[in-house]
Amino acid sequence: MSETSVAPSKSKNPEHYSFMDRDALAKYTTDTGKIISRKYTGLTPMQQRKVSRLIKKARHMLILK
Repeated sequence: MSETSVAPSKSKNPEHYSFMDRDALAKYTTDTGKIISRKYTGLTPMQQRKVSRLIKKARHMLILK
C-alpha cells in the first residue's frame, strides 16, 4: 500500500489545500462560519472558488463547523 498525504498541507498556496486542512481553511471563514469574500482574502477568482468548494465539502463532512 502506498503512503498517501494524510497530514495537512504545509503549502500557503490555496490551490494545494485539501478539505482535511482544517486550520488552513479556517483562515477563510468568519467566527460565525461564513466564507470571507475575495475582496478581503486577496485570492484570485479560481483560488476563491476552490477554497469555497473545499470549505463546503469540509462542512458537509463535519470537519468545519
